[in-house]
Amino acid sequence: MTTRKTPLVTEKVYHVFSKSIAGFKVFRNRPEYKRMRELFAYYMTDNPPLRFSSFLEIKNKSVFDKRHFAQKDHLVEIIAYCIMPTHIHLLLKQTKDEGISRFIGRVLNSYSRYFNIKNKRKGPLWQGRFKNVSVGTDEQLLHLTRYIHLNPVSRKLVDKPEDWQHSSYCEYLGAIDDSKEKLCDFSNYLDMTPSSYRRFTENNIDYQRELEEIKQLALE
Repeated sequence: MTTRKTPLVTEKVYHVFSKSIAGFKVFRNRPEYKRMRELFAYYMTDNPPLRFSSFLEIKNKSVFDKRHFAQKDHLVEIIAYCIMPTHIHLLLKQTKDEGISRFIGRVLNSYSRYFNIKNKRKGPLWQGRFKNVSVGTDEQLLHLTRYIHLNPVSRKLVDKPEDWQHSSYCEYLGAIDDSKEKLCDFSNYLDMTPSSYRRFTENNIDYQRELEEIKQLALE
């Protein structure tokens, strides 16, 4: 893994995104989306002792989890995410030096191996290095969570963000009760009730769709 020209700063928050090569659909069904989400959860932890593919072969995963992940020595905090057919969005806080680069590198490499083996394919899957934008204010962070959660709506994949099962939006709405299913830690950043966040997000649907249409027209 090459060093980035501008190192990412520990304890700072970044909007991180990565696209597939030439707009290739790398997530086409529920198992593939599920695989990426599981990779997010697994590789948050620093220095996991096994590749994720090897971890899946362990019969008693609960014992392994308690032994190796109890301390939760994380590289990053995931604040929000959305997995789209051709790309991923993440809002991440780096909690260790080079944490984001290590986390993203492991996630993308692992998914590439899985996808290529599954589809008898060779070659890279992702469009070069991941992109990142530093988040400077709480207001910017809040608006970014909305942008991320509205991606499936602005791309007209669903009518409402809660209908897209491959993002953190339902976590923000408090609709996921099982702590094992929760991936994000946004309690320190979001001072809103779930119903207020829903209104804040869904009131912006038409505007974000218009922006997406303008962007697509500019690219044609």
